[in-house]
Amino acid sequence: MSVKGKSAIDTGILLETGTNELEILEFYINETRKEGEPPTPNYFGINVAKVMQVIETPNLEPPESAPHPSFMGTIPLRQHILPVLDLSVWLDIDMPKTERDIVIVTEFSQSVTGFLVSGVTEIHRVGWQEVIPPAGIIAKSTDAIVGMVDKGGRFIQLLDLETILSEFSLDINPDTLTVTDKGYTALVADDSATIRTMLQQSLEVSNFNYIITNNGDEALRKIMELKARAEAEGKDITEYVNVVISDIEMPLMDGFSLTKNIKEDPVVGKLPVILYSSIITDELRHKGEAVRADFQISKPDLQHIAQKAIELIEGKKE
Repeated sequence: MSVKGKSAIDTGILLETGTNELEILEFYINETRKEGEPPTPNYFGINVAKVMQVIETPNLEPPESAPHPSFMGTIPLRQHILPVLDLSVWLDIDMPKTERDIVIVTEFSQSVTGFLVSGVTEIHRVGWQEVIPPAGIIAKSTDAIVGMVDKGGRFIQLLDLETILSEFSLDINPDTLTVTDKGYTALVADDSATIRTMLQQSLEVSNFNYIITNNGDEALRKIMELKARAEAEGKDITEYVNVVISDIEMPLMDGFSLTKNIKEDPVVGKLPVILYSSIITDELRHKGEAVRADFQISKPDLQHIAQKAIELIEGKKE
């Protein structure tokens, strides 16, 4: 197998803190819609920071005992033995297989995975405010599509790979969760319905009240609404919310911009903010520190988030 793209697709992939931008790798999956007609490409995008490299198709034949219809088998790559998933099967797209197909090798959530697609096009710098909510997208699961970007003549569907992998390994063990009797309230911001549900379940077991929002913009509006209510009633903001828990990558406003807005406000700035992502690298952690996030955690460790929230809340009170 020869490499068709650069390892890690270059450095400098994480943009300036608080700019509410990211870079995406655009790729496509061809679809046979009518027999005898050329296939039609469907365009998708993923965060460049999650991409290790792009390789030629290994031409795998799915095993009969595959744990999922999209599972094609495993291949060796450097020190890894990585599973390869046929993304067209997962998205219910009738993709004709060719020798020109490629595998996008990703690394996030402490795992390395290959995704078979038809090809890649280019890298785009995208502002989260350009991302259109995923209404009316036809795919196997709209939970996997977090938004669309209009590139003039075609829409790029932003894909949440964590949602796809969660079908294989999403699990929270209630026995490992910390429980509070204080009635704390957490405000959660995440564009993935799968992760929102997981966090909601975790917070419920830990005896938290919670406010669920779909992105940073919605979360900030909710926080400011609670601030206005607290001021009108002569109460402290902590009587309405005690901690903010947010994904980093979200449409309209990302977690860094959300945190920056919270921390710059003299009233709500005292609320602890926990940021999480599947890719908490040293550079990403530095950006979180720059906007004064109180703690950063990777998605595989989300079962510990309630315990950390309790520590931060009670530490703030002290």
